[in-house]
Amino acid sequence: MKFSVFQISRKGGREKNEDRMGYCYTRESGLFLLADGMGGHPEGEVAAQLALQTISALYQKEARPVVKDVTEFLSVALMAAHHQIIRYASEKGMLDTPRTTLVAAIVQGQHATWVHCGDSRLYVVRGGELLTRTRDHSYLEQQNAGVIRMDRINRNILFTCLGSPTKPVFDVTGPVQLQQGDKILLCSDGLWSSLEDDAIVHDLATKPVSEAVPDLVESALRNGGDTSDNVTVIAMEWETPDTFESTRGISTDSISDGVFASTIQAGVLDTLVDDLDDAAIERSIAEINEAIRRSAAKKA
Repeated sequence: MKFSVFQISRKGGREKNEDRMGYCYTRESGLFLLADGMGGHPEGEVAAQLALQTISALYQKEARPVVKDVTEFLSVALMAAHHQIIRYASEKGMLDTPRTTLVAAIVQGQHATWVHCGDSRLYVVRGGELLTRTRDHSYLEQQNAGVIRMDRINRNILFTCLGSPTKPVFDVTGPVQLQQGDKILLCSDGLWSSLEDDAIVHDLATKPVSEAVPDLVESALRNGGDTSDNVTVIAMEWETPDTFESTRGISTDSISDGVFASTIQAGVLDTLVDDLDDAAIERSIAEINEAIRRSAAKKA
């Protein structure tokens, strides 16, 4: 595989940056991840980091050197990340759970497949045009897509995420066959909330990712002003094996079997345990809900 990649995360006008992103790869497969810890709940940055570490650890275990069933892997890995966040909250005795959005893409065999939960997005640009992008799990996006209709509700509110006591809603898309020069961008809502899709596509289409990504981030921060959200972006450009062009990026051809490269910070999840059964998760959720009920009863 050959691809160029660039990632950046900038703190906006928020107290702290709860976004996390990274990528990892073997000789024949690449995983790109981005999570946006949600404000209004405790330790969003922990939720985002747990999501990345969990999925990265599972990928390292599975990609030898490819993931056999990418769609199944992304679904299982997302739920494992959700379970890790729930378990973390339970072990800490937290009254509320850390929560995060997630978007993750796997590229292998000249195809890309991705999963998303929440409003962190993935864009695919080909030949100067938007090929596709994810649809946020917000009431506004679902209404615009004709899935639901409603009036008296804040339509920008997300109705799902990782870490909530309710089972997350997520979508898996692909596989999409990649062509020379295709660009895939993953971003937090700090980018797309300040920039129109046309502006994002234009920069991706006309510049290498090493220039487009920082330019887009700076534009989003400038448009957001003093109250700008944190802006996090990771983008890659694909190079097909049968071309002589070079993105001057990463070539995995010389990587040996069993070798795994990663920009994602390692943690205890590198020794990922296999006890993420549904019964244990249900017990953790029940404990959290019971703690919330006791707290509410005391206040009453």
